[in-house]
Amino acid sequence: MNNDELLRYSRQIMLPEIEIEGQEKLLRATAIIVGAGGLGCPVGLYLASAGIGNLIIIDDDDVDLSNLQRQIAHGVDDIGVNKTTSLANTIEQLNPTVSVRAIPSRVSSTEFASLIAESHHAADDHVTIVLDCTDNFETRFMINQTCVNSRTPLVSGAAIRLEGQVMVYDPAIVDCACYQCLYQNASDQQLNCAENGVAAPVVGIIGSIQAMEAIKIIVGTGETLAGHLLIADMKSMDWRKLKLPKNPACSACGH
Repeated sequence: MNNDELLRYSRQIMLPEIEIEGQEKLLRATAIIVGAGGLGCPVGLYLASAGIGNLIIIDDDDVDLSNLQRQIAHGVDDIGVNKTTSLANTIEQLNPTVSVRAIPSRVSSTEFASLIAESHHAADDHVTIVLDCTDNFETRFMINQTCVNSRTPLVSGAAIRLEGQVMVYDPAIVDCACYQCLYQNASDQQLNCAENGVAAPVVGIIGSIQAMEAIKIIVGTGETLAGHLLIADMKSMDWRKLKLPKNPACSACGH
């Protein structure tokens, strides 16, 4: 790290859980964010500000006026612009040292697997992590299956109305449950913000937790949510952390 980086990240470096070694791990790491909306915005901004070295952002949607209530990386001037481009531009202003690759389209399972494989081919101490910031089960299941197949850590977040949840799949933990262990036979039933609404801070809170979990995994510190499901009810401010056992018959990770 140069002097500017030491100053920029000084408040993290002074933490015994991170220090210079942990910060250098962040600078070498790659995070793949799928979805640049309500969750993807805080995830991208906090990982970039924390010093993640490389970001790959995937989303085929454009910024709409109705997004601005909660998708904090986008502004009025970004309406009509692809969300990955808008988020990348905001990150450039926040921390120009971060390498950002914007993919303004949907990716197939094969393309997504290739992206992860390409990232894994970096140096031995390079960590790749995926953050699921999408809003439909079909895409979530594809992301989960690809991460299971490639043994890539995955942080999944969801937020709707006044509720949110976060879970982590970490292949380094024996018998860690994956996303499909939890939602084995789920299907989309219009459970999205457009149909049900969402309070603005909810996605910010859940996205921030996703970013924190990613940082812990990359640095190798603390206890992550791997093997657990964190559920937040913002209406009552009730938080529950539930043990999530691996499903031996899971179609994604089962034997």
